[in-house]
Amino acid sequence: MRRGSRAFAAAVTVSALIAAPAPAFAAGPPMGHAGLQNRLDRVVAAGAVGAIAEVRRKHDLWRGASGAAEYGTTRPVPIDSRFRIGSVTKTFVAVVVLQLVAEGRLRLDDTVFPGRAVTVRHLLGHTSGVPDYRPTLPMPPSPGFFANRWRTWTPDELIGRVATLPPVFEEPGSKFDYSNTNYLLLGKIIENVTGHPYAKEIERRVTGPLRLRGTSLPGTSPRLRGPHPHGYVPGETGLVDLTEMNPSVMGAGGEMISTTADLQRFLARLLGGHLLPDRLLAKMKTPGTATRDYGLGLSWWTTSCGLRVYGNDGDALAYQTWTFATEDASRLVTVAVTPDFTADLDDAVEAFVDAAICAD
Repeated sequence: MRRGSRAFAAAVTVSALIAAPAPAFAAGPPMGHAGLQNRLDRVVAAGAVGAIAEVRRKHDLWRGASGAAEYGTTRPVPIDSRFRIGSVTKTFVAVVVLQLVAEGRLRLDDTVFPGRAVTVRHLLGHTSGVPDYRPTLPMPPSPGFFANRWRTWTPDELIGRVATLPPVFEEPGSKFDYSNTNYLLLGKIIENVTGHPYAKEIERRVTGPLRLRGTSLPGTSPRLRGPHPHGYVPGETGLVDLTEMNPSVMGAGGEMISTTADLQRFLARLLGGHLLPDRLLAKMKTPGTATRDYGLGLSWWTTSCGLRVYGNDGDALAYQTWTFATEDASRLVTVAVTPDFTADLDDAVEAFVDAAICAD
């Protein structure tokens, strides 16, 4: 559910290089819409079936597509496509948890397990040491993965797969270790506190009020409704269409579907202080450890022009998503790709994001 891996999660954040204050902004050369299209074409050439992107800079908006909506065809990717956003889901979940904190219904320092000092804060920031259930599951191209394609998983089943495993490290808060199990647990905490499933709380508190009409939490529904590109994973004899699958295996760690426009509206409203009090938004942007640029459901990195961008990225196997914005949300970039698995797309996409943010 986090990108940069051929599995549901990777243990690497977008960047681990920010140790000093960012330098002053130094704008790059002008880049018009044709330049952005050329950069997106490079992403597809690096190893994708198709890609879409949305770039907002000051008063300028560009939406573009490249490659094909379906492997082996020339059908263009719809600009208004829906796609699986993987671990970007975690930022939505984190917002709901922090809203409950703001309401006094939950505390960041509330402990989660009897006899072990894992707190809500540790779950949000991946510093709990709770093992990730993802490595216990078969992954493509294993036949076992495809045998589970339509299976409905409950959070308890997935959490139970690591219940008897020792913690990744003994002292919660001492290290960063990316674990999707953390967010399955947070989904259960939301339900315990509110009496409603986490999906209903996200809809009630975030997607509904923000009118994110292209965003959904599918639960166990395998379909991508509305315009969308097909997504693929590697099989034993080539790419296998995985556009439809039961997303319950990702749950609160990565089940959501969205659009470039919706993700940018969500991120702009979040960074603009419209979803959380300032003190809790500041905690989202505070690293949990000195070695990772990851706070409470939010990550960041510094571009080549010295601007820090905040957001998240997600890997839903057949779909990979990046959405980042400057702190004042004056510049936003969202990219969604359907990889062909001939290469890792991280460098190509991050070059696109960097150029789009930094161009004058």
